[in-house]
Amino acid sequence: MNHLANQSSPYLAQHKDNPVDWWPWCTEAFDLARSLDKPIFLSVGYASCHWCHVMAHESFEDDATASYLNDHFVSIKVDREERPDVDALYMEAVQALTGSGGWPMSVFLTPTARPFYGGTYFPPRQIGGRTSFTAVLSALHDAWINRRNEVEQQADKVTSAISMRTKVENSGFNIDIERESDFLEASATLLLKNSDSRWGGFGSQPKFPQTIFIEILLNFYLKSGSSQILEAVKTTLDAMCSGGIYDHLGGGFSRYSVDEKWLVPHFEKMLYDQAKLAAIYSIGWSITKNPNWKQVASETIDYVLRDLHLPGQGLFSSQDADSEGKEGKYYLFSASELEEILGGKTEAFMKYYGATDKGNLEGSNILFRPDRGDLIRSPELEQARQRVFEARRQRVPPGLDDKVILEWNAMFISTLAQIGFMLDRTDWIAKSESLMHFLEDNMRSGERWMRIWHRSKLSQPAFASDYANLVDAYTRIYEATGKSKYLADAELAAHQLLKLFEDKENGGFFTTGVDQEQLIVRTKDLFDGVLPSTNSVAAKSLARLNKLTDITEFRNAATRVVELLAEGIASHPSAFPGLIETMSLLNSDSQEIVIPGDQPQLVGELKGRWLPDAVTAFGEGYTSPLWTGRQSGFAYICRGFSCLAPISTPNEFSDALDSLL
Repeated sequence: MNHLANQSSPYLAQHKDNPVDWWPWCTEAFDLARSLDKPIFLSVGYASCHWCHVMAHESFEDDATASYLNDHFVSIKVDREERPDVDALYMEAVQALTGSGGWPMSVFLTPTARPFYGGTYFPPRQIGGRTSFTAVLSALHDAWINRRNEVEQQADKVTSAISMRTKVENSGFNIDIERESDFLEASATLLLKNSDSRWGGFGSQPKFPQTIFIEILLNFYLKSGSSQILEAVKTTLDAMCSGGIYDHLGGGFSRYSVDEKWLVPHFEKMLYDQAKLAAIYSIGWSITKNPNWKQVASETIDYVLRDLHLPGQGLFSSQDADSEGKEGKYYLFSASELEEILGGKTEAFMKYYGATDKGNLEGSNILFRPDRGDLIRSPELEQARQRVFEARRQRVPPGLDDKVILEWNAMFISTLAQIGFMLDRTDWIAKSESLMHFLEDNMRSGERWMRIWHRSKLSQPAFASDYANLVDAYTRIYEATGKSKYLADAELAAHQLLKLFEDKENGGFFTTGVDQEQLIVRTKDLFDGVLPSTNSVAAKSLARLNKLTDITEFRNAATRVVELLAEGIASHPSAFPGLIETMSLLNSDSQEIVIPGDQPQLVGELKGRWLPDAVTAFGEGYTSPLWTGRQSGFAYICRGFSCLAPISTPNEFSDALDSLL
């Protein structure tokens, strides 16, 4: 009935049989709205979104609701993961209108794409203070017919508000990059103040695992030795991996917890979360040598490579929260189900994982660790865990969104390379290379990278976020392998990032490229949150690449991002942790480490360490001042425009590395 049947997005495919006459985001839909003089209903979501499924079942599968939509609106369905530009733009509108946002996102537009009303989930009937979807539709249709001037004025106001919220110009505020340590301390102090000292994390429920904030705390701890900072990190990492947000059977993390204790997850699992959480637990291990955190990182990697991957392909984007129409059903166990699986070993298993006859969620059990931070299992418990895991695998699994997203694959590749080197997992490093080769072979159209691969079909030119993470992934593989090919590839991707996305006038990077569809406002992703912003990833990646290549253009572009947001960094440092880390790579106290040739003993001293202000180069040489005059058999450490004497023994090198912190 509708126009989604031939769309490659698994999310859009979920709606192809709806009675709603859905269109994808396309010129034809807007032309139709103009010709019929109808407003547009824009619905944005993603395949693993639980409340998207709820609204679809309640409203979009309902014949009466669909009929009203079809009569009075042109309906457009968008996968936010395919079109982050559309999602970001209209999320700004919803936040301007309501003060909050989320998915499903429901926005009403004029035929010229200007938003005039919006929200998130609307129920089929009024619940408490939440207006029903049918009442919203009726009121907006009436306004469109009888109060058109008011609608147009509102659309103008909202569009202007979006432009004001997203358009940042360089104010000329002067920021001293050499004062990076002051901003690092200020950011860490504010984050510590906002942290939950009992359960970890930041703020109140729902709680998201905001790894960029944890990373900035660990960065500050390395330089300050603050026991208070380390305790805050320990509380957060232990509470998350002990709670139900962590999958104690299969590994990996759910997207967020609905409660302050990290017990009850919103069960969907996203690839990007696994990338960032595996990295932060590995970084935590490198500093503390806590074996629980190393185990969590390893199990998270194992989950992705087992459940979000098929041999010879890329990494899939997510697993749904729902199975058999119920959120979390796949992950929950009643006491009787555990008894059936384990028999006489049930009691010990239930005690270890906090399971009871009564259950902790609607009569069933979310498995968690009551003894916070203690995840190392005895052989007997591990055997029982494997039996329950295998029994769970016989259930109907959650839905899988099997599209490959360039940005998220690059994130995970970067993590595999970085922590593969850190934890001395050569298999992970090799996997990072093979995954990158898949992207190279399958996700380019000519020289242009594409964002989406789905079952051999490409769609959507890549955005700035894709390119920024690609630069980082190439650079991290180079630092983990010593193969100069990857540094050359990083350079090429960086030049494309600058050509397609950089704002030459004000600095920073637009979400969309000069060759992509231009929406009503050309936005920039500026603020760090659950994920680092596109601009902080771009700036940090370019700063890192500059230190390895000495290409001034990369340093200048990274510096312009910092200068663009200088006033914000100074006044709200905790909102820009990624750029503060960028400053640490741009200032004169950052370090370069070079080990020419095949020197496994010297290279081995770099493993197990996190050096956030350093870049490392070993193995194959490269055309860069970093390599000039370097002799095989030595390690070189440079800092602040000067270098230490060449180092030839592992012990000396280890001592020198220790002195960097």
